Amino acid sequence: MAELKYDENGRLLFTKEMKETYKILAPSMAPIHFNIIKNVFIHSGYDLELVDTTGPEIAQTGLKYVHNDTCYPALLVIGQLIHALQSGKYDVNKTALMITQTGGGCRASNYIFLLRKALKKAGFPQVPVISLSMGMEKNPGFHLTIPLIRRFAAGLVYGDALMLLRNQTKPYEVNEGESEALVQKWIKQLTDEFAKGESYRPKEIGEHLDKIAESFSKIKVNRVPKVKVGVVGEIYVKYARLGNNDLEQFLADQGCEVNLPGIMGFALFKVDNRIEDIKLYGGSMAKYRVCTVLFNYLVKLEAMIIKYTSKYGFTPPGKYSHIKKLVKPVIGYGSKMGEGWLLTAEMLELAESGYENIVCTQPFGCLPNHINGKGAVRRIKELNPKANIVTIDYDPGAPKVNQENRIKLMLAVGREELEKENKGNA
Repeated sequence: MAELKYDENGRLLFTKEMKETYKILAPSMAPIHFNIIKNVFIHSGYDLELVDTTGPEIAQTGLKYVHNDTCYPALLVIGQLIHALQSGKYDVNKTALMITQTGGGCRASNYIFLLRKALKKAGFPQVPVISLSMGMEKNPGFHLTIPLIRRFAAGLVYGDALMLLRNQTKPYEVNEGESEALVQKWIKQLTDEFAKGESYRPKEIGEHLDKIAESFSKIKVNRVPKVKVGVVGEIYVKYARLGNNDLEQFLADQGCEVNLPGIMGFALFKVDNRIEDIKLYGGSMAKYRVCTVLFNYLVKLEAMIIKYTSKYGFTPPGKYSHIKKLVKPVIGYGSKMGEGWLLTAEMLELAESGYENIVCTQPFGCLPNHINGKGAVRRIKELNPKANIVTIDYDPGAPKVNQENRIKLMLAVGREELEKENKGNA
């Protein structure tokens, strides 16, 4: 066990010695993205492992160590990490945890503090927690270097592209499993190249996206008409199967094509908010310039995803600038806690691009999502009468069968509309 060191506020630090000897556990969310990013950290010298356990015991562990009125994703993530420490699989004297910390008014900003409190309560005060953030907390053994950040951003780009291409191919593939196998092939190839210092520069990203999209276009498909469903919501329950009761698989079992808007839009939204804050309220010009450079870099990467997915006949993701304009008649840009106005904008863009059937996922009691999700449905339907939206709350006491029955009712309307469309085109 490494010598434990604390900062002036009593926070347990992740030291340089720990980097050499400790395993770092992090919760999984979007499987494709996180498996690429996990390997980015591994090749940067961190022994990182994703925790992807599911089952009712995870929520029950969370309820034991976190107050039951806290945010559902926090309860699940903390329950998942403590359950892993209690499993006996890891040496708890040589294990650290990593969790994101975004700042702002969302309760997600407090996950890291809730986790540290829960660790003490569970008997693991010696386990350090690393904040994955843009400098909100500092640790001697963990640094977000420029090369690591660039690989991280490239991981988001590749993750978004692979998720989009798989979701638009898998429901129609003639040879079952071909799309998933191709995803795994590219994850391995990309992370191997990251380790060699390749494939994360803009020119290389463009070349790879072209090859990736081309490879999916060669999968043999039978594009019979299917109900197209978009999924939006709070970022964790939107992507994580633990958070949404494996919603993506449920929709696939119902014979749907699923569209999950990518993480790149969320990243642009977060950086854009920092820029707007400085414009409105003042602040560091150095921070403003850094955020502007980062925003422009992300826009450049976003344009590549759009270019190469559309080149091979796939429906590209919505352009951030266009999505931002779409939401203007519905809700103000000042609504930016959590997913903020981006959640409303994604529903508008999905409905516009042919994914009128939408599942809006939200943790029970998540105020930002109830305002920007459920609260915006009526106005969205006024602007686009084809929008067929169901809002689903997720929490430990929400019966899965009730959630799925409500989604099935939405899908029944979607199938009726699809039949009408097919008859009209006959």
